[in-house]
Amino acid sequence: MSEPAFCIYITTVCEGSVPSVRDGDGKPCVFETEVEAQREIADFAMTRLQEFIDGHRDFEDAMAVEEYVVPVDVCPDGSIVDADGNRFGAEGN
Repeated sequence: MSEPAFCIYITTVCEGSVPSVRDGDGKPCVFETEVEAQREIADFAMTRLQEFIDGHRDFEDAMAVEEYVVPVDVCPDGSIVDADGNRFGAEGN
């Protein structure tokens, strides 16, 4: 039995759409609500903007928000499955 949740994804050139936020064990971080995941993205964006203000990041890089929220199902083993059937968090991915 799986549980619905949300993950933060990013689209990469080589792998396509993949979870971008992972825990200490390498499994995708899941959020109970879409708003929680959106707030995490906003927090990333604020950190990047502060790094620009502090002179540690370029403006374009600081302004680019590439992450997005994806609804997923969390499996009993902690892996996730997205709407396209992609499974992440199992051994090797």
